[in-house]
Amino acid sequence: MIHEILREIESGSRFLLTSHESPDGDAVGSTLGLANFLISLGKEVVIHLIDPVPELYAFLPLADQARQDIPPFDYDVCFVLDVGEFRRAGPVIASAKNIATFINIDHHITGDLFGAINLIDPQAAATGVLIQRIIAAGQWPMNYDTALCLYVAIITDTGSFRYSNANQEAFAVSGELIAMGINAWDVSEKLYESQPKERLELLALALTCLSIADCGKFASLAVTLDMYDRTGATAELTDGFVNYPRSINGVEVAIFFREMAAGKFKVGFRSKGKVNVATLAAHFGGGGHHNAAGCVVMGSIDEVKQTVYASLTEALS
Repeated sequence: MIHEILREIESGSRFLLTSHESPDGDAVGSTLGLANFLISLGKEVVIHLIDPVPELYAFLPLADQARQDIPPFDYDVCFVLDVGEFRRAGPVIASAKNIATFINIDHHITGDLFGAINLIDPQAAATGVLIQRIIAAGQWPMNYDTALCLYVAIITDTGSFRYSNANQEAFAVSGELIAMGINAWDVSEKLYESQPKERLELLALALTCLSIADCGKFASLAVTLDMYDRTGATAELTDGFVNYPRSINGVEVAIFFREMAAGKFKVGFRSKGKVNVATLAAHFGGGGHHNAAGCVVMGSIDEVKQTVYASLTEALS
């Protein structure tokens, strides 16, 4: 599979890169990492993301080049990274008629096989790891900008190496990337020690909604549109909120309800391992990994909570 990708890279001249909506660190890091690498080979690259790069990752090289449209060129290859499901790449990609080949690179266990080439490995800690495998297999040199982006992809998707996906490969690859001159503290400071005050104000409101099930095995937080209005915060500042209920002793599954529009909630699940939340999310039309997954559920906050809690109670039993 990787050798097929290498052939496409070698023969292609113009590449389109994209990832999923509401891009997280792995989506941004793997996309920008691949973009920086392809440019170093002299390739022409267009980066498309349906949603803007979160301010948190604005320090990454080429972050300012991501665009929400697609220039009307003919593309030899479109790399679709970390999406899980093709629809998450957005309607612009789905309706494009000027792409010769789709290459799907992902580590979601529920990943769609929509590409002419599908490199999917649920054992990979992050999609950024798969990009590193491709570069290594081609025996191409990796520049600093590529390494920085891939390191961010790995550190964010492993929760700074705290999650169960922080396997030997994740540490080994990260070590190789740091050896290229990456300052681990500098990256951590940018990611975790430079929060806008609006994020903490929003978190303070969200924590007032902390709910713990009577059984003690699951807990949740919620952020509503009203909370955004009261704090001036945006949805991208909620990244990591789900880890607060997850950290409670005895909790096996944490849930984060984020209101996207009136009556529409993004539901994020995080498991400590005993519950496969990818299966739970799939029940609601979503997907993800064994320990991290998400979906969209319609209804009022109380209705959505009741529906999700009922399904989770059944899964736990």
